[in-house]
Amino acid sequence: MSRAAVPGLPSRHPIGEQLPALYADDDFAQRFTAGLDTVLAPVFATLDNLPAYLDPRVTPTDFLAWLASWVGAADDPQWPVELRREAVVRAVELHRWRGTRRGLVEALRLALGVRAEVHDDGGSWWSNTAGTDLPPAPADAPLVRVWPDRAAHVDVAGVREIVRAMCPVHSVCRVEVLPGPPADERR
Repeated sequence: MSRAAVPGLPSRHPIGEQLPALYADDDFAQRFTAGLDTVLAPVFATLDNLPAYLDPRVTPTDFLAWLASWVGAADDPQWPVELRREAVVRAVELHRWRGTRRGLVEALRLALGVRAEVHDDGGSWWSNTAGTDLPPAPADAPLVRVWPDRAAHVDVAGVREIVRAMCPVHSVCRVEVLPGPPADERR
């Protein structure tokens, strides 16, 4: 889609009508300003609809990538348009949950169409005494289980990439791909 000259698009603010009365009957002045109206009509139409261009739910499809860059959203042109719009709408919320169980599950669902659950001990250590030894290493790294939801299959490389990007820096997460929901999820 292009916002360049659109054939037949009328100007809501014709320049010829705003000229002094001296030029109202001047054929050259009216034709010249009509040419400018043709060039400026798409600009006025865009400015008149600016709120719609900035709303990812209704913006033209070619503006989605631009809006996604504003909010740091993932935007893959291969995704369906509805999914791309949802990614932009929910980008700020997902950034708020980055590094958490909820953020990881939502990112996987949105980007790849898979369901996920994260298993982690959730433990923490602290001490009131300075110089206390560090806690022992956790027994297992957090486990991320994924299975298909709206996608026909699971893109394992995509899952690993999202898990790597969304897990906290100090964590290493294991990924397990299941053919369907786990037994406790099927109920």
